[in-house]
This record gives sequence, structure tokens and C-alpha cells, in this order.
Amino acid sequence: MKVYETPDALKPLKGETIGTSDWLLIDQARVNLFADATDDHQWIHVDVERAKSGPFGTPIAHGFLTLSLMPGLIASAFEVRGTSAGVNYGLDKVRFPAPVRVGNRIRGRFRLLEWDAIGNGAVHAVQVKIEMTIEREGATKPACVAEPILRFFR
Repeated sequence: MKVYETPDALKPLKGETIGTSDWLLIDQARVNLFADATDDHQWIHVDVERAKSGPFGTPIAHGFLTLSLMPGLIASAFEVRGTSAGVNYGLDKVRFPAPVRVGNRIRGRFRLLEWDAIGNGAVHAVQVKIEMTIEREGATKPACVAEPILRFFR
């Protein structure tokens, strides 16, 4: 995990990878819990037997499950210190180019796209836009590409 002592330490890293998470196994139990939490019980996610004859030959994770893992993936990839709080401000350009099959391992790779000081006269926050690529182990096509926008308050 990379550690940045302040949000300002990110500023010169525009265009660079600022962290890569640990690998995370996506198992059927996690998929089922997400289905229960979101009331999305589509067979392609939760019916193991039926999914065997489906388009992917196995159950796949919900796209939004993959996206929702962002906070944990960030936490294992990098830490920004010197803040009073950090919040998710939003997302741009979310895509799911390839499915995450149950049993796949995924990880997040994070590249800094933008760094902006936020405030009226006095800077009280830093806003960053990051390109998040969720990779599948052993695959060339990513499972998810999104641009999270984070705010770090001082």
C-alpha cells in the first residue's frame, strides 16, 4: 500500500498510478449477500445450476457489486493522511467491459486524473478524480473502469 502524508502529495502525480490493491476473491457467498442487500436475485448471479448453462458457464458477480468494492480496494491500494475526512463525491464514466465470474480474483489499479483545491479563498478540501480499473486475474480485459471523484477535507 502506498501512503501519501497529505492530499497535496498527490498533486504532482497526475497521470501516474497512485496505488494497486491486493487481490480479492469473488465467491458465491459474497454474490448472494449482495443479491440479498439489493433485491437483485437474477439467476445469472445466484442460481449456480442454471448459470452453468448460461452465457458465461458459471454465475457472475453483479456489475454494481464489482463497483461497490471500490472503498475496500482503495483502502488496500493507498492511504491519504493529513485529512479530517474523505468522502466519495461521485463517479464519471462507469463501464463493465467484462464479467467477473464467481471464483475470479480481482484488484483495483488507481491512476490520478485530476487534482483540484476546493474552497472560497481558503482551501478546505482537495478533490481528485481517479481512473479506477478493476482487473481480473489472468485476463486482459478489465471487469470495470470508472472515474471516482473523492474529496479529502483538511
